[in-house]
Amino acid sequence: MAAMAWVPSAWAQSVAPQVAAPQPAALPAVASPAPEAGEGLHLSGSMRLRYELLDGQARAGFNDSDDLVSLRTQLKAVWRHGAIELFGELIDSRGWGADAGTPLTTSEVNALEPTQAYVQADLGSVLGKGTKTSLQVGRFTMALGSRRLVANDEYRNVPTSFTGLRADMSAPGGIKSTLFYVLPQLRLPDDGPSLRSNAVELDKESFAAVLWGGLISRQRRGSRVLVEAVFMHFGERDMPGRPSRDRSLNNIGFRLVSDPAIGRIEWGAEGIYQWGRISASLSPNADQLPVSASFMRLHAGYTFPGPWKPHLLFEVDRASGDSTGPGYGRFDTLFGMRRTDLAPAGIYSVVSRTNLLSPGVRLEVSPGKRFDLFTGYRALFLADSNDAFANTGVRDATGNSGSFAGHQFDVRLRHWLVPKVLRAELDGVWLAKGRFLQSAPNAPRNGDMRYVSFNVTATF
Repeated sequence: MAAMAWVPSAWAQSVAPQVAAPQPAALPAVASPAPEAGEGLHLSGSMRLRYELLDGQARAGFNDSDDLVSLRTQLKAVWRHGAIELFGELIDSRGWGADAGTPLTTSEVNALEPTQAYVQADLGSVLGKGTKTSLQVGRFTMALGSRRLVANDEYRNVPTSFTGLRADMSAPGGIKSTLFYVLPQLRLPDDGPSLRSNAVELDKESFAAVLWGGLISRQRRGSRVLVEAVFMHFGERDMPGRPSRDRSLNNIGFRLVSDPAIGRIEWGAEGIYQWGRISASLSPNADQLPVSASFMRLHAGYTFPGPWKPHLLFEVDRASGDSTGPGYGRFDTLFGMRRTDLAPAGIYSVVSRTNLLSPGVRLEVSPGKRFDLFTGYRALFLADSNDAFANTGVRDATGNSGSFAGHQFDVRLRHWLVPKVLRAELDGVWLAKGRFLQSAPNAPRNGDMRYVSFNVTATF
């Protein structure tokens, strides 16, 4: 049985992410406002139709070949008056064509759900001259810091929502901070037959799963360099009929990055250490294991002058796996993004930020305002050869299948058919399987993996 459905962990459902564009050095430490300006009532929305197909599935226990049609409809309403904003969002995420062997989760299907309903207040300089403070209360999505622990994912069909409190503050000298105490939403329904039939059931929150913490950053005016520190704690416990791994995970992270700039070298480093405890299994009487896990990332890039603005980026990511020794060492990315760094989510969702060592290179170009192209390569290794690789469930407990999982080639093309109204997107991945994904005991013997998705998004 999977872990609790609201937490997309290495043991449960996957998380997706976002775009493949270079990570900006500084994400504003403010609650996410709607794009409309001015007071009064504003309505907007979008519809995204997607068709995905794959062959040579690398994840254990699923169809060798598969396809899925999905539709995500978003409706937003914003009312502003003075320092107060009321925000509501309804998302209807549906999928068609799945069967019992399709990797369909609540990350793809969540029909007719109010994903956001909050009030936000601008408190101005309540903390002193030159400061700004805002408070957000209700149900909302979040994108924090580098988004590798908490993200609002664009590529994934279903966003992660939280219910609780969030405070954002800024001070002179480029200092920004965020504090939050939230309950991750339990997405419902979460059983296979209900997901395949697009059944409607409202999500809910519970104190059985709690996320709290804060981050602080500094980027002086005119500087390209951002310094950031984050701490967050995630705790979960069993609910009636819903056993969990009883995770109690502390996460402390540091990030030092520079903004991309034309004709300038950019660079960045990030590290996250994770500790706490986790149950050895879903059994109520399972032993509690001490957790010691980590994630590290380094990157360097350069943006060339010219009309296409070619951006070349070299990167390496390492997320620890679980060794054969005492304790538990598999890094848990919690609610982090996937698409920006690693690969598409959806029915692909092979590569995740756990038991992974992956150097890579990517090239991005923008031939015009209506078109952009990304292509990338990653070598895929296991950080620990005794643990399951990333999100595949493929494992050789003896370590005899080695640590090389394969070569991943990734491409994305986007084109505005009608500027700001209608955009088409094509994503493709070829995973040339290495020794581990070919010879591990439970590895599917079905050749290399190929994935394509076609997307059309209308905004209104």
